[in-house]
Amino acid sequence: MENERRERTRDQKIVRASLIGIGSNVLLAAFKAFVGLLANSIAIVLDALNNLSDALSSVITIVGMKLAALPADKKHPFGHGRAEYLSAILIAGLVLAAGVSALVESVKKIFTPEAADYSILTLVVVATAIVVKLLLGCYTKKVGKAANSDSLIASGSDATFDAVISASTLVAAIVTMIWKVTIDGYLGTVIAVVIIKAGIEMLKDTLSEILGQRADTTLTRAIKEAVVSHAGAQGAYDLILHNYGPEKMIGSVHIGVYDTMTAKQIHKLTKDIQLDIAEQFNIFLTVGIYAVNTAEDAAAAMQREVYEYALSQPYVLKVHGFYMDPQRRLITFDVVIDFEAKDSNRIREHIARELHHRYLEYSFGINVDKDFSD
Repeated sequence: MENERRERTRDQKIVRASLIGIGSNVLLAAFKAFVGLLANSIAIVLDALNNLSDALSSVITIVGMKLAALPADKKHPFGHGRAEYLSAILIAGLVLAAGVSALVESVKKIFTPEAADYSILTLVVVATAIVVKLLLGCYTKKVGKAANSDSLIASGSDATFDAVISASTLVAAIVTMIWKVTIDGYLGTVIAVVIIKAGIEMLKDTLSEILGQRADTTLTRAIKEAVVSHAGAQGAYDLILHNYGPEKMIGSVHIGVYDTMTAKQIHKLTKDIQLDIAEQFNIFLTVGIYAVNTAEDAAAAMQREVYEYALSQPYVLKVHGFYMDPQRRLITFDVVIDFEAKDSNRIREHIARELHHRYLEYSFGINVDKDFSD
């Protein structure tokens, strides 16, 4: 219930900020286009088009958020949260298209320049746009951070960046008015290149989210600290998080538990951890277990030796999940191997072989874990 209320509040904040962005950008686009056409300034006209694309981006942001809010169904059991990433791809495509179009028109202006006719009205409109964009950028970024919305934060940064571009346009207008030198085409080219660069970076970041990038270090460490704060949890390992939208994550983690604990005690512990993580981080976490030897005194001493050797090997980052089975004469544990390693299986086989030479009465079952999170 609390999560639903939080999601509704988040959606309302995003819609309100986006609507303000749409209204502001449409008005700015209209003013800039009017003044740019009067002054015959390609830079101001392109700046107006950029404002119009910003307004369209806000519309797409709202649509994407609405689609992402659709409930889970049989075909999409994890919900539709990733629709926000798809909307971000569309926005990146619009930005890139606007940048390429601006570049073409600006290059034409360099080779076939037309005299611009700036006036005091031109300067006033551009200066007003700078102030509006700065205020809009600060507001949108503030709301974006509060709502944990990457698209709003990006929109806020883009608005601030637009203010800088408009400031460059203002400089070009002043230069033309004072020295009668036309730098419109050149300035338009610079603006176009910057827009294209921003679009590429936006597309790159969004694709990285869809592909499944590494979870934020601050978040993963906070989750592990919350897990081990529960009495009975002897360490937190193998934390994996899957992102199904900015506010939708599921994952899994393993904890160490003493092998003397009953099934009832383990069940209560894992459920307590699951509920705690859901309440603190709004993440559904499946909790698995590693049994920690307590009955065998020899196990503790051997564990230290095994861990020390395994950690001395190249590319081995962590070792955990040690368990000795005296009856089967089997020792099992996990090793976390760096992604830089070319052949993790060869490292695993080498460790198992060398340990068997040291402890001939035991065989070793070693599982290779990826370095999924910090």
